Amino acid sequence: MRLIVQRVSEAKIIIDNNIYSSISKGLVVLLGIKNFDEKQNADWLVNKLINLRIFNDDDNKMNKSLIDIAGEILIVSNFTLYGNFQKGFRPSFIDASKPEHSEPLYNYFIEKTKQDSKLKVESGKFGADMKVHLINDGPVTLFLEK
Repeated sequence: MRLIVQRVSEAKIIIDNNIYSSISKGLVVLLGIKNFDEKQNADWLVNKLINLRIFNDDDNKMNKSLIDIAGEILIVSNFTLYGNFQKGFRPSFIDASKPEHSEPLYNYFIEKTKQDSKLKVESGKFGADMKVHLINDGPVTLFLEK
């Protein structure tokens, strides 16, 4: 399971020219699920995600977590995080999990994040063509994998 985590001042998802979901200050999380990923992977990553100290304190040091600042989270499924382009110029997605495995795990990740953080958690629509608009704050962008 892979996450691209971006600290944002705001973000929204547009589907079919309509705002589907939006957040203010917090994190946008692009979530890729690999074949054989399990709930234990999600549990570990959710704990890491909500406790990452990547928000500034009064001394302008990254010392506060999402929970500390009562931030918001926008979680977006993104199978392309497992794109492999070692050969040729067209990526292969053979390592990305099939929807019948990844959609329930994606939904589990969202619910686990809501449950453990008690924060506002929004999401994209699994499998939809989405336009993700965000203002990366910093910029701060991290890669997490389990």
